[in-house]
Amino acid sequence: MQHLNVIKIGNEILRGRAILAPMSGVTDHVFRRIARRFGASLVVSEMVASDDFVRGSEESRLRAEGNGIDQHVVQIAGCEPHWMGEAARLAEATGASVIDINMGCPAKRVTGGYAGSALMRDLDHAERLFEATIGAVSIPVTVKMRLGWDERSINAPELARRAEAQGVKLITVHGRTRCQFYKGQADWGAIRAVKESVSVPVIANGDCHSLADAQAMLTSSNADGVMIGRSALGRAWLVGQIARGLESGEAISEPKADIRLEAAIEHYEGLLSAMGIETGIRHARKHIAAYADDALSLSEEDHSQWRQEIVTSNSPTRVIQLLKLLYQNHPTRSAA
Repeated sequence: MQHLNVIKIGNEILRGRAILAPMSGVTDHVFRRIARRFGASLVVSEMVASDDFVRGSEESRLRAEGNGIDQHVVQIAGCEPHWMGEAARLAEATGASVIDINMGCPAKRVTGGYAGSALMRDLDHAERLFEATIGAVSIPVTVKMRLGWDERSINAPELARRAEAQGVKLITVHGRTRCQFYKGQADWGAIRAVKESVSVPVIANGDCHSLADAQAMLTSSNADGVMIGRSALGRAWLVGQIARGLESGEAISEPKADIRLEAAIEHYEGLLSAMGIETGIRHARKHIAAYADDALSLSEEDHSQWRQEIVTSNSPTRVIQLLKLLYQNHPTRSAA
């Protein structure tokens, strides 16, 4: 089965073949908005617990926020059909264009509640969640899964077939089992069996760090597109860069240092505005550390002491001052 030149999710048409992955605690709506502006083909929210979302949790509301994002995708997780359906309905009512079902998260706090990748151990129950979610909304529903629970139960092709039969419009597969967590190397070739099992678009995920990786993933998996996760931390432009590279077939230069600085400051200030100063500072630290690492990689000088200060500082003014110092007068890095 050949990959699709244009990826469609129901009536939604994607602009390219590189998607920003849903990452809990990472892909906040400010990050997604910036990544989308840099050309990411699609961006997906952090995982939203279905029952908490419906009950009005402020944290869940923030995770599902899509202000300023067109083609807004909300990923929901849970194990109860009622809550999944209600969460999907609420997400649609608050502006979602697409609902994604999480059947891939390996975290123990998620699988312990029989959600995330634990659903790959009970495909009949997974089907009930597809039915409840799809039946609750008029917008397209997608699913993200792993290869299986462990190496003895590689059942992603079977789950994908059941998902398509229920009406799921796109399937993303992380090329590891749940028991691998993030260890070893993602098996892109194993995703090909899923692609051969269904007619809806299939997206390959796991260990995509560059355009070369994305091209190799597509060749190995025959998937229609790629999903980029951890490599985009501190590099909100990366997914769009890879999307353009896949379109043109040529490596795309990274943004200049001043553009990267603007993105880092926008992200930081956006988080403080959305979450409040105290919570925003804590949430932003992983992002600021990653932006600092990006800036340091441009320099031939050792400014590692600034990195330590920027990660621990409780002063937004000082953090922004340090970001400016780190990115100042650095050349553009070579193409990815």
